[in-house]
Amino acid sequence: MTKVGNITAGVDIGSRTTKALIWDGVRALGKALISTGWSPDKSASQAYEQALREADVKEIARTVVTGYGRASAAFADQSITEITAHARGIAHLLPGTRALIDIGGQDSKAIILDDSGLVQDFAMNDRCAAGSGKFLEFLAMTME
Repeated sequence: MTKVGNITAGVDIGSRTTKALIWDGVRALGKALISTGWSPDKSASQAYEQALREADVKEIARTVVTGYGRASAAFADQSITEITAHARGIAHLLPGTRALIDIGGQDSKAIILDDSGLVQDFAMNDRCAAGSGKFLEFLAMTME
């Protein structure tokens, strides 16, 4: 894959699902959402390739990964924590947001941001939250 242009890719390798997005700086060109399963590296590659196909993109400037399985993504240019990814994303999408909560498959995080969108503080649950995200997933399906 050629590393030129301003198109970037982001991959979130979570404990339950892996998400990928191809972004041109203004809008999403392609996306993918798949179950992570037992092999985070394979799930990351599959989601990445699926998003690239949907975007019909041949050139990527940068690929950044985050999430539970981020260390397994050999194709990435950079790996960042979920805390950093959340802060950057929310600062871009909803400037001025001061707090956010992430309820994932393994843990939950509360993040406090300053006026410029930088992380001021965060807290994570200190016990295994196995099923917290699954519970919300089940609840959402029930409510459909």
